[in-house]
This record gives sequence, C-alpha cells and structure tokens, in this order.
Amino acid sequence: MCAKQGHAKGQYNLGLMYFRGDGVTASDLEAFRWYKKSAEQGYSQGQYNLGLMYFYGAGTLMNKKESAYWIKKAYESGYNKAKGFWDKNDLWKY
Repeated sequence: MCAKQGHAKGQYNLGLMYFRGDGVTASDLEAFRWYKKSAEQGYSQGQYNLGLMYFYGAGTLMNKKESAYWIKKAYESGYNKAKGFWDKNDLWKY
C-alpha cells in the first residue's frame, strides 16, 4: 500500500477514506493520523485537511493556532481553497 510506504498522496487518500468511511470503518482519529503524515511531507491537500481537523476538533483537540499553521502552509503551497477558508474564518488572528 502506497500510504504505508510513505507516499504523501497515498497517505492523504487513506486519510480521506477513513474520514468518509469509504471501504474502512470511519475514524476521525485514523483520518487525522494519515492527514498528518501527508501534511508533514508537504502535500497541500493533506495540510488543508489537517488544518480542518484542528479547526473543528475532529480526531484531535480543537486548536485554532495549529489550524492556522496548516491552512496557511496549504495556501502557500498553492491550494487556493485554503486561502478562502483562511479569509472566511479570520485565521490570521492565530
């Protein structure tokens, strides 16, 4: 499996599967774990989804500062959807 071999996109996709319960038992904890692995490798969609998990407290404790960090990394990496979320939720405050 690509995710277990360290492929960032595979890790992101596995996180998405756990978040949605697509082919696996839904688990915010597992989704968070795999998004984090993907995000730490610089995968912008993983960074964005990890930021959302922190923002909403899904699979982890709510942490707006961590959310802001990861959402900003995502939009600096070119993931435009992250910029909209950043602006809409005033993440610059954190």
